[in-house]
Amino acid sequence: MTVTRRPLTRDELAPLARAALGPARTLTAVARLRGGSKKGVYRLFLDDGSTAVAYVWDPAEDYWDAAPADPRDSFSHASGLDLFTAAYDRLTALGIRTPRLLFADRSHTHLPSDVAVVEDVRGGSLEDLLHRDPEAAEGPLRELAEALRTLHAHSAPRHGKVAVVDNGGIAYGGSCEQVVLERALADLAEAAARDARIAAVREALHDRLHALAGRVRPRGRVGLVHGELGPDHVLVDEHGHPALIDIEGLLYFDAEWEHVFLRQRFHDDYAALRAEGLDEDRLRLYRLAMHLSLVAGPLRLLDGDFPDPEFMRAIAEHSVGQTLTLLENPVP
Repeated sequence: MTVTRRPLTRDELAPLARAALGPARTLTAVARLRGGSKKGVYRLFLDDGSTAVAYVWDPAEDYWDAAPADPRDSFSHASGLDLFTAAYDRLTALGIRTPRLLFADRSHTHLPSDVAVVEDVRGGSLEDLLHRDPEAAEGPLRELAEALRTLHAHSAPRHGKVAVVDNGGIAYGGSCEQVVLERALADLAEAAARDARIAAVREALHDRLHALAGRVRPRGRVGLVHGELGPDHVLVDEHGHPALIDIEGLLYFDAEWEHVFLRQRFHDDYAALRAEGLDEDRLRLYRLAMHLSLVAGPLRLLDGDFPDPEFMRAIAEHSVGQTLTLLENPVP
């Protein structure tokens, strides 16, 4: 089915703005913010000079064209109001800064979609600050490191999305490493079907994944992880404090999964976020699994109409190179 995509207009978002922000203020303009691939993110401009941000979960806003996901699958499509509100509640309870939730509605009264309106954190992203003023970024980086320690210390006996575990549910699959292995094998099959370089070493990668998984020792508890925490998913408020966004993927999982992604996205700045006591065997397995995911996922997205294909193509190309490099390196 072809989905018609177009940004929502001021007139379409006006009923939501009135419900969320009150009738005393008038919506004067809207702007769809760049970067979202799973939901629409709109800045709302009000006649008193204030702003807010609307999240819209709708098939027309989701470039992955994913079928409804079962939240009991820890790595299923992380999108939707239920996942968002569960993550928001958990982060807020732990004192982790995220844009303040002003309004949430799943009645489809104001738009034919699940929606939320949140505080507009206007200080820009940590990614921009790191490029523009590395010295000014040192404080937010330290606070982010502390927030990560708080997250990872909040533990549960089994993995799973917050919306599942915090409501007493049980996710599919066994241990974290088993779930990662199964997902990596699926990503390997898809990546091999889409890229000849991966196809040429598919058997070797299959064997390497199993060998790495076999070295991982059992673990009794897991902590909270964001799941896709790059500097673009951290905003900085007017006081220089970091605020996490794109939180729908929040789940209980191995901290090593988080740190593999952090190291990939923060590059040299990862030194400020590094943690002690991480399991090197898990890191090796998760690093290879992450790069296979970052080949398969972006190439799949390129089948559709994602508005910045070169960006996704660059991610896939980089991860192909990283995957081949990891395969060439012997396991200690």
